[in-house]
Parts: sequence; structure tokens; C-alpha cells
Amino acid sequence: MSKNTTVTAGSLSQRDTLTGMLIIAFMFFMFGFTSWINAILIPYFKISFELSHVQSYLVTFAFYISYLIFSVPASYLLKNVGFKKGMMIGFWVMSTGAFLFVPAAITMTYELFLLGLFSIGAGLALLQTAANPYITILGPKERAAQRFSIMGICNKGAGILAPLLFAAVIFKATDSAMLDNISTMSQAEKDVVFHELIQRVIVPYACVGTFLFLIGLFIRFSPLPEIDTEHESDEVAQANSSKTSITQFPHLILGAFAIFLHVGTQVISIDTVISYAGTMNLNLIEAKVFPSYTLTAQICAYLIGIVFIPKFFSQLTALRVSTILGIILTLLIIYAKGQVSFLGHTNDISLWFVVMLGLANSLVWAGIWPLALDGLGRFTKIGASLMVMGLAGNAILPMVYGYFVDIFNARDAYWVLFPCYMYLVFYAFRGYRLRSWKS
Repeated sequence: MSKNTTVTAGSLSQRDTLTGMLIIAFMFFMFGFTSWINAILIPYFKISFELSHVQSYLVTFAFYISYLIFSVPASYLLKNVGFKKGMMIGFWVMSTGAFLFVPAAITMTYELFLLGLFSIGAGLALLQTAANPYITILGPKERAAQRFSIMGICNKGAGILAPLLFAAVIFKATDSAMLDNISTMSQAEKDVVFHELIQRVIVPYACVGTFLFLIGLFIRFSPLPEIDTEHESDEVAQANSSKTSITQFPHLILGAFAIFLHVGTQVISIDTVISYAGTMNLNLIEAKVFPSYTLTAQICAYLIGIVFIPKFFSQLTALRVSTILGIILTLLIIYAKGQVSFLGHTNDISLWFVVMLGLANSLVWAGIWPLALDGLGRFTKIGASLMVMGLAGNAILPMVYGYFVDIFNARDAYWVLFPCYMYLVFYAFRGYRLRSWKS
């Protein structure tokens, strides 16, 4: 097949499907690499710019708010230029954001770093809007969760690797002693230290920017098949003949809200586990490994999805089991008590139930996407953009959790997960079926 050939969904050869899978898997790895590195950028910027906690968390806000702003414009761009050109532009926007780190470091301007992160997020919004529906329609619908599980392993594997690589490149063995002595330095000495520290991002981010630009070129001229979503089958066209807006697809709107809640519960399970471990007198050095445990649990569940879906059970069954497991684990976090020793750690058993949320969260994304995009036809790209907007839950729900921590305590704040999983259960059993608001 020519690299410029446009084909309809479901008509790809096995070779084209495999080619598409490999290229999109690489893209999901890059999604994870550029997203999860924020976890280490937050304390890095906090130290280098002497920021408050709120100011340092603007890293997350600047990154994810771009999903909310650019997802819908991204769908119109994809509609005009297609998937491949759209992906190329997405990587180039990310490249621009990475290059902004260079003048930001030279001038020591935190706001310019935030603009760079905002640009990287904008590029990712475009790529997510293209890649998620692409992987949904790249093969048989009943195997979509299997394909998403492969993408999830690439994403979470990059999430484990990225902070380690960043720390290895940026930090030196002598930094620990230097940072311990910060409080005894004069402001002039601090300025010299912080300026040297922040300039260490110049070389790695210049390399990242160049790499992202080249990836964009590769995607544009790669054998990745261009899938046509604008021409509907007779059955879909007839079903959508009276539809003029995506608001007329209840299963899509409800699915987008499900994604909002799902990504929020996922980031809560990963980003709060260290602080929750701290309430059990585990120091930071010991507690820092718990997010990796959660990510490992997710990868294990992805492997289950790859092997067993759809041979032994359907992706809908996997979604239903995962959402119910989320409710059970939430209640166990809140009510289960008792000291346990496991993997060299001694802590309250509820901490391990937070880790096990990785199992509950892993196959939810893969289950929701094909259900929400089912039957959209020519509305697929704009529908996907609405789903990507749901990624704003990454920024909002952790703040809700933090609010309840301040009011109650870290354990009781996990009640915020309960209504989220209840809604996800509703969508898995009922919401995805709705094709009319009257029903």
C-alpha cells in the first residue's frame, strides 16, 4: 500500500494493522515519557525558583489545562488535514514547547517554562485526539481493549523510565549536600546555585525538542495508513441521518465524563500514595517507590487484557469487573486496618489497597473509548476531542482530594473515589447503551 493511501476503518490488511500498531505504540511511549516527567519537574522547579507548593503545582495545571482548551480545535484540524499530518503538527508543537525551555533556563523565567509546558500539553492534546480513536478503529472493535492494553504498557513503562532518566541527567552526586546547605547561604550564593541548577535542563530539552521535530517528520512520511472516518457505512449513515451535533450522542457525552472521572481516580491513586504513606511514618526515601508499585499493578492488568481479551472474556466484562473492583478497593482503603509487612515495608494494609487501585484503573480507559466512539461515523474526530478534554480530570480531582485531606484526613479523603467509581459502574452497565436522551 502506498504511504499516502486512505483506507476505511476495518479494511486494513494484517501488515498495515501491525505497522500502525507499532507506530502508535511508540507514540504512546512518548505520551508517557513527556507526561510523567512532570512528577519530578514539580520538586525541581520548586527548589530552583524557591516556589510555594501552589506555585510549583502550576506545572500540572499548565500542562493539563491545554487539553481542555485545544482538544476541540484539534478535532477540526484533524478533519481538515487527516491523522498523519495532524500527528506531525502535534509533535512539532511539542517540539516548540521543549525548545522554550532553553530561553526559559537562560533567563531564569518560570513563566516561560510554564508556557513551554502548556505548548507540550497542546501538542499532546492534538496527538491524543488523533491516536486514541485511531487505535480504536485500527482493528476489530471487540479487540480494542487488547490494543489499548499494549498502548498502556508503553505509556506506563515510559512513566517509570522518564523520571529515572531525567534525574540521572540533571542531578549530580554532590547535589544532596549542596541542597542541605541552602538555608545557610546568602541570597547571592543561592542565586548562583539555582542558576546553575536550572541551566542543566538546556541540553536535555534541546535534544528532546530536536527528537520530537524529527518524529513529526517520520510520522508524516511513514507507512502509517490514513484511515477515513468521514465516510460512514450505510448502517451508520442511516442511524446518524438525523444527527447534527455530538450532543445528540448520549453514550459519547456520558463516556467523556467517565473519562474525566477515570483519569482523576488514576492520578489520585499514584500521586497521593507517597503522602498517604507518610501518615504511617514512612519517610520519603522509603515511600517514593509506592507509585512504581501502582504502575506495576497497572502493567500486570494490561498483560491480562492482552492475553485474555477477547478470547476468554470481552472488553465490556473487563470494564465492569474493573469498575466494581474500584468500589471494593475504595471501601477497603477506608475501612480496612492492621499492620502488615510486605516487600520490606511495614505499614497499614490500607496502603496496599491504594496500590491495588492500579489493577482497577488499568482496563477502564480501554473499555470506555470503543464504547463511547461506537457508531459516531463522521463525528468520530470531534467525539474524540471531547473525550480528550476529559483528561482535565488529572488536574481537578487531585485538588478535590487535597481539599478533603485538609478538612478531614488522608484516609477519609479517599471517599472522593467512591462516587467516581459508582458512575463508572453506571456507564459500564447502562450509560454506554443510551442512544437517545429520552431513554
